[in-house]
Amino acid sequence: MSIRLYDTATREVRDFAPLEEGRVGIYVCGLTVQGEPHVGHVRSAVNFDVLRRWLTHRGYDVSFIRNVTDIDDKILTKAAEQGRPWYNLAYDMKRELDRAYDALGVLPPTYEPSATGHVPEMLELIDRLITRGHAYAADDGSGDVYFDVRSWSDYGELTHQRIDDMEAAEDADPRGKRDPRDFALWKGWKVATEPETAAWPSPYGPGRPGWHIECSAMAGKYLGAAFDIHGGGVDLRFPHHENELAQSRAAGHAFANFWLHNAWITTKGEKMSKSLGNSLTIPKVLERVRGIELRYYIVAAHYRSHVEFSFEALEEAATGFRRIEAFLDRAQETAGEVPVGEIPVAFAAAMDDDLGTPAALAVLFDTVREGNRADDPTSQAAAVRAMLAVLGLDPAVPAWGPRGGDDQALTGVVDALVKALVEQRAEARASKDFATADAIRGQLAAAGVVLTDTAQGVTWALADPTTEKDSD
Repeated sequence: MSIRLYDTATREVRDFAPLEEGRVGIYVCGLTVQGEPHVGHVRSAVNFDVLRRWLTHRGYDVSFIRNVTDIDDKILTKAAEQGRPWYNLAYDMKRELDRAYDALGVLPPTYEPSATGHVPEMLELIDRLITRGHAYAADDGSGDVYFDVRSWSDYGELTHQRIDDMEAAEDADPRGKRDPRDFALWKGWKVATEPETAAWPSPYGPGRPGWHIECSAMAGKYLGAAFDIHGGGVDLRFPHHENELAQSRAAGHAFANFWLHNAWITTKGEKMSKSLGNSLTIPKVLERVRGIELRYYIVAAHYRSHVEFSFEALEEAATGFRRIEAFLDRAQETAGEVPVGEIPVAFAAAMDDDLGTPAALAVLFDTVREGNRADDPTSQAAAVRAMLAVLGLDPAVPAWGPRGGDDQALTGVVDALVKALVEQRAEARASKDFATADAIRGQLAAAGVVLTDTAQGVTWALADPTTEKDSD
């Protein structure tokens, strides 16, 4: 079965075929490093990490580029408010972002270009657009350079909008624009309000790049004029990705063949963001659950589905993931070290269908249930590990580190208590005291523990979360 992905540009799920056989180029818009990353920020990184892992599993050589925007109006404003150099703020927040990615098991990109490191490429692209008649330097002395949206007849093709229906671009003083929708490619240095360190020399005067030109220039440098997949959050479709597409095509580049966008994580129905005051930073969330559990919570939803965040839902997801871990622990106790096995056909079919992680996890839980009933669960455990691996959720991977001491101690206590009750039940059955044996089994069931009698003895497992929901 071929991989099928939902292309935002065509608004349809279509077969994916790389432009170059055996190789895939992916460019994902990274974050503007202005503050601590929150749960909403990391969703994009986790979702596209799963895409990358799945394409790699399918045999492709993946070049994965994720940029960093380290110069921006918001960075300058926040740094000034904090009385620190803008580059110091950007550097500190980039380190926080790296720690968040590491905590959630996000693989490092093939390259991670920063905007400040690629100003020459941006100026070259701006010059090309001016030469081709699609950009102009403002005549108001500001030093700004704008993309002329009226010069590009396909402007709006990504989001299927007409220019006259669009709002004005608010990225620069409109007085130097020919059309309110024209967007800034280069921003002239504002001597009175901006530090000299935030300006680079250019043919148009000192200044800095606009947001949109950054990604076009960096994608072109690392992936070429045409590449396979451009990704990012759904909030980037307009104006950021629309403008990227327009300026890149106007410069003569084919640019992205597929556009993929992950949905938001919301709180109270609104996009999670610092401006709304409803953000939840990664360090704070990781005080409640482990990084692998937070990743599982994100992966469990389809990447195009909005997720309403709550700690109750997060902790429920964490409990479900611990059931998977408990199964793997028991399989290891029974059969020794569990290898990484083959991925079930149904799991692969779900992943090939636009990264259908909810359906894929249903296959995983079916395999766990089957393993809990088996005398020798090795084959099921090996399949579970294979499925978890492509989701970035294999708890045996050393990068996740050991489980927390408190969690480990609690697991040991629970295991000892359950085993003691299992022994009491066995003694009662041996004495033909079936009433007591049934009562013990009922007490354990009420606590969410399911016993299974096998030829090798009694095994126990936490009740499957899917079964619990179905019985409500």
